Amino acid sequence: MNDFAWLKLIGIVIVVVGLALRLRTTLVVVAAGLATGLVAGMPPAGIVELLGRAFAENRFVTLFIVTLPAVGLAERYGLREQAAALIRRFAAATAGRLLIVYQLFRVLMGALGLRLNGHPAFVRPLVYPMSIGAAASTLGVSRFEDVPPAADEKIKAAVAGAENYGNFYGQNLSPVQAGVLLVYGVLQGLGLGVSIWRLVLFAVPVTALSVILGALQFRRLDGRLAGGRDE
Repeated sequence: MNDFAWLKLIGIVIVVVGLALRLRTTLVVVAAGLATGLVAGMPPAGIVELLGRAFAENRFVTLFIVTLPAVGLAERYGLREQAAALIRRFAAATAGRLLIVYQLFRVLMGALGLRLNGHPAFVRPLVYPMSIGAAASTLGVSRFEDVPPAADEKIKAAVAGAENYGNFYGQNLSPVQAGVLLVYGVLQGLGLGVSIWRLVLFAVPVTALSVILGALQFRRLDGRLAGGRDE
């Protein structure tokens, strides 16, 4: 075995260092790919061709950009205000309860194999303003713009958490999702004849635990808001 074979892992080092330094993600990934290809002995033209083919084959990942003009136009005409006003009509609604429901919704969508581009399509235009509206009722302020900045930042983090928890773990419950298929393909290539449904079965307890921990986190957020500790 080549004593310098470990150099092919240089791409991992570049990604870790680049993200730690908060450099532009696209440049970090491309640099990691180029460095790994060069160390592996690939010609520069071949590396560029490989990167271009990978982007073309996975261009559906960027389809969320199509939704941005529609979301922006809806916000321009009061979508956020209407979403906040809607949730305030429910006396029992709180930011934490709303996020628990949303996380369960994302888990269900993941289990059904549906990709929703949650952050641009749901979180920013709907879930976040609805959470702020519910928090405004808890804090006793009349408008969601009056929610204190400290509370606003914690709600933003919690909303992003609900989306990420539900999407990341929920997709492991579907046999048609890319992550599950990737693990299945790798195991098959290693000669391990595991069933894809068995992989999904092992993801169930982890997903359930993520829902429980998320619910505890969001309930704690409600407690902090009710106690006025984030003002």
